[in-house]
Amino acid sequence: MIRPAYYTEVHPMPVEVPEVVEVEDTRVSCEGVGGALGHPKVYLEMGEHDFVECPYCDRRFVLKAGAGNH
Repeated sequence: MIRPAYYTEVHPMPVEVPEVVEVEDTRVSCEGVGGALGHPKVYLEMGEHDFVECPYCDRRFVLKAGAGNH
């Protein structure tokens, strides 16, 4: 169903904000919440950015100020 623009402006869709994790390195790993509720472990690289998002759970890893291997 395609909703008109005015509908989403007046009635925003309830979406949970993904978890934000501050890290000290540009390389991180993510396996969701772990256990049966997690996902396969993936390794992520920030590259030239100061953040990276997990393609499975949308968890965002943000580089702490002054940290990293850029």
